[in-house]
Amino acid sequence: MAKVRARAESERRDPIQVCFNSQTPLVQFLAPSDGLSGPDWGSSIDLAQLREGVDYRFSPGGVTRMVYPLIRTLVAEEALADAHWVSLNPAAPKTVRIPGLTLHNVALPADRMGGYGKAKEAIWSTVHGLEMADDASDLFWTEEFAEYAFYNRISSERIRALDADEDFDLFYIHDFQQLPVGEMIGSLKPKIFRWHIPFEAHRIPENWRATLVRYLDAYDLVVVSCEAYGRGLRDLGYRGEIRRLYPYVDPDEYSRPPALEVGQVCRELGIRSDDQVVLVVARMDPAKGHDRAIRALAELRPSHPRLRLVLVGNGSFSSARGGVGLPKSALWRSHLEAEAKRLGVAERVIFTGHVSQHILDCLYERCQFTILPSINEGFGLVVVESWLHERPAIVTDRAGVAELIRDGTNGLLFDPDDPDALKSQMRRLLASRRSSAHAMARRAAETAGQCVIGTAARAERDLISEAVEG
Repeated sequence: MAKVRARAESERRDPIQVCFNSQTPLVQFLAPSDGLSGPDWGSSIDLAQLREGVDYRFSPGGVTRMVYPLIRTLVAEEALADAHWVSLNPAAPKTVRIPGLTLHNVALPADRMGGYGKAKEAIWSTVHGLEMADDASDLFWTEEFAEYAFYNRISSERIRALDADEDFDLFYIHDFQQLPVGEMIGSLKPKIFRWHIPFEAHRIPENWRATLVRYLDAYDLVVVSCEAYGRGLRDLGYRGEIRRLYPYVDPDEYSRPPALEVGQVCRELGIRSDDQVVLVVARMDPAKGHDRAIRALAELRPSHPRLRLVLVGNGSFSSARGGVGLPKSALWRSHLEAEAKRLGVAERVIFTGHVSQHILDCLYERCQFTILPSINEGFGLVVVESWLHERPAIVTDRAGVAELIRDGTNGLLFDPDDPDALKSQMRRLLASRRSSAHAMARRAAETAGQCVIGTAARAERDLISEAVEG
């Protein structure tokens, strides 16, 4: 055994230097609620000097929930050297230091932010099957796309400057907003691109295809969230290497609060002890399909008068005042509030906005089940969160996570285009025996083991090492 350990030590490689890149930053800095000017951040700051929830918050969303635990884990294992992460964050210091990680914040000029936002929303809407703008098919010839390209250019310039100092072994680029970065970096070093949103080739306009394939060809490896999206890339015409790696979370970031704390949160939100609570956790975006859940609630209310729908979430970084500043989050919430009122269920729908992790954990514990009602979904990590709390989930069959669900065994699936499908699955779960729902939740919790950092870190470590070693 001692010889085996000695051999393992001798074969241990030096930590790999990685630069990560995403649009959404790990940390968003908060403006004072009293309207006074915020602190003078300066050009660099140590996050330990600030107060979470007062000066800053960690960005919600799947990308940041994945990347930070991965960095922490691989740095702790000495597989990675201290990492660097470049992202868009205009209302932030130029650099932020966290143990094992330095954040580098890019600022896009205010007069260019609107065009960038329109271009990326055109891509988002098209890929998610939402209505395209009139000129979306000609996106790559628009002024808005020029701003999108400019943002990718300044991101690439920051990465190149860092590379000159740090001599990275690998660039790990996350999500469609950063797709051109691989080509713009201009480096022969290995590059991995992770595509997080849905990818179905039939949704891609014909005159987008050659450009998308050219951008993808700049990477040594493209990672997708499910097998179906890998097939979509092949159908598009991409012939490079593709890997499927399920998105993941760190179970240690979630808790099972005691009943007393759950009750306190529910009282503050107006949830009664005899309410049947259904939970949707998703940012305010038309692609998330909240309206389908509200319509199903209205149709089920006569037979389930104590049914309550809790909608947790606000806008993404794209809608944040310190981010891209798009108005879609507020517009979509206003639409949903009007729809609930029109259907006579306004008092049965609770909008919480953004909540702390503790409050979210309490709501997972209180609900009977969760719903992911999206029109289309890259994966759906909120389903994994539900499973970690041993709550069954009803999931759109357009989500990547649907690949892991056997209907009626570890979850329920529905077609978001069928107006009665969600209602039927909700009725099915509401009418099921408590023991049946618990059995489904237990099987789902077992499935969640495929989407946690302990499992994924090994796969990510092997993927990174393989890319670096060629």
